[in-house]
Amino acid sequence: MRGTVVRGFVIALLAGVMLTGTAGALGVGDKAPEFTLPAAGQQQPVKLSDLLGKGPVVIYTAIQVFTPT
Repeated sequence: MRGTVVRGFVIALLAGVMLTGTAGALGVGDKAPEFTLPAAGQQQPVKLSDLLGKGPVVIYTAIQVFTPT
């Protein structure tokens, strides 16, 4: 019984990851949608359009850096 529950959970988890992983992904050459994020150490948020006015923008996320393994 427990094995069936665990197996069902794993299948549901994998299906969720596969279905949401690339649904909103941009293709090569696609324009990124406008967004605003809080800026570290600043009062004003940062908008993508403001940064693009200064040059190319690279967004790097390190979500797993602080995740225990």
